[in-house]
Amino acid sequence: MPRFLIASSLALLGSLSLADVSSAASFDCERAELAADEKAICDNRALNDADVKMVTTFDLLSGLLAMGARGTMQDDQTAWLSKRQACGADVDCIRAAYDERMKQLNEAYANLSRPL
Repeated sequence: MPRFLIASSLALLGSLSLADVSSAASFDCERAELAADEKAICDNRALNDADVKMVTTFDLLSGLLAMGARGTMQDDQTAWLSKRQACGADVDCIRAAYDERMKQLNEAYANLSRPL
């Protein structure tokens, strides 16, 4: 990935982490009916920041993948979301789920084919 794109991506991640806690990256914290995991994320700044980072990384990586690989990554994201939802309001479980997903996304990025 070109250095300017990496720098731009990191700047975007940094600015998103300063976003208002009332809106996580992947859902609206103002929605009346929040699932237990979403409420925990909205109520915890570190989890909110983890959500912003994960969704931004997922979106950036999605743009770099071929269509088939993008579909597989979306399927993996759906499976991961079910796992996060199973945590309910357990902050430690949610944090571990984000850590695991970021590890997977970082590995996917590291394994991208790049032109020489």
